[in-house]
Amino acid sequence: MNTASPSAEWRRRPERGSLTLIRFMVWASLRFGRGPSRVMLRIIAAYFLVFGGRARRASREFLARVLGRAPTVAEQYGLVFAFAASLHDRIYFLKDRFELFDIRMRGEECIDAKGALLMGAHLGSFEVLRACGRHMRHREVVMAMYEENAQQINAVLTAIEPRAMQGVVALGHLQSMIELARRLEAGALVGVLADRTLADEPVAVIDFLGRPAPFPTGPMRMAAALRQRVIFMAGLYRGGNRYEICFEELADFSDLDARPREERGGREHEAVVAYARCLERHAREAPENWFNFHGFWGSVA
Repeated sequence: MNTASPSAEWRRRPERGSLTLIRFMVWASLRFGRGPSRVMLRIIAAYFLVFGGRARRASREFLARVLGRAPTVAEQYGLVFAFAASLHDRIYFLKDRFELFDIRMRGEECIDAKGALLMGAHLGSFEVLRACGRHMRHREVVMAMYEENAQQINAVLTAIEPRAMQGVVALGHLQSMIELARRLEAGALVGVLADRTLADEPVAVIDFLGRPAPFPTGPMRMAAALRQRVIFMAGLYRGGNRYEICFEELADFSDLDARPREERGGREHEAVVAYARCLERHAREAPENWFNFHGFWGSVA
C-alpha cells in the first residue's frame, strides 16, 4: 500500500555529539591506535545507555520485537556498544586503514563489472562499504544522500578525512541524477540508505517484525529512473575487528524500457517489499547492529 509519509520524527531531532568531540576522537584514535582508543567506547556506550532517552526507548522497542521478549540490560548495552564501535571504526575506514580489520564478504557474486545501486539501512556500518570497493579492484564507491543529510555529514567527514567528500553526491536536484547516471555508467557502486522517510515522501506500508512500518519508495523510484540493478547491502559488525559485508540482489530495472509502462509502479513496489523482507532477515540475524535510534514504526496503525 502506497501512502503519504507519516511525520519523519528522526529529522526533527538534533544530531548528538559535537565537532570538538569528533576531532578529539579522531586525534586520539590515530595517535594511540585502535586498541587503546577503544577503551573510551565502554564509557561512551554506558553514558548513552543511561541518558539516551528516546533513543534508548526506541532500541529497546526494536529488541523486544526481534527477540520476542523484553531485552536484558546486557543486550541493550551490546547494541549501543556495537554502534559506538562502528562509529569509531569509521575513522579508520575513511583513512583507508583496512589492514586493521578482518572483513568477510557474503553474496559478492551478485556484483558484476557494471554499476549498481546498493540499498543499505541503518543496520551495521555503511562506511565499511568503502572496503568492498578496494576489494573489487578498487571500484569507485559513491554515497548518495538527500541534501539535508549530506549537509549534516559534510562537517563530520571533513573533520575526519576531507577527501571523503569526493565520494558523496547530494540528492534533490536534477544535476544529482545526471551525476549519479554518469558515475553508474562508469561502473561505480552507489550506496543509498533506504530505510528512512523524508518529510511528506510517499511510503509503502509493509509489515516489519510483526507491525506495519513505513518504507520510503523514493530510492526504488530513483533506481527505476536510472534503469539500474538494486542490491541490498549490510555491513554487519561482528565484534572485535570483524565485519561481514552481505549482498543480495533485490531488483533489476535495466530492462524497464522494454516492459509495458503500466508495470513500472508494480515493480517498484515489489522491490520495496523485497527490501523490507531482506532488512528484516538481517535484523533478526544481527539485532545488535540495529542503529535506527528513533521510533521506526512511527504512528502507522
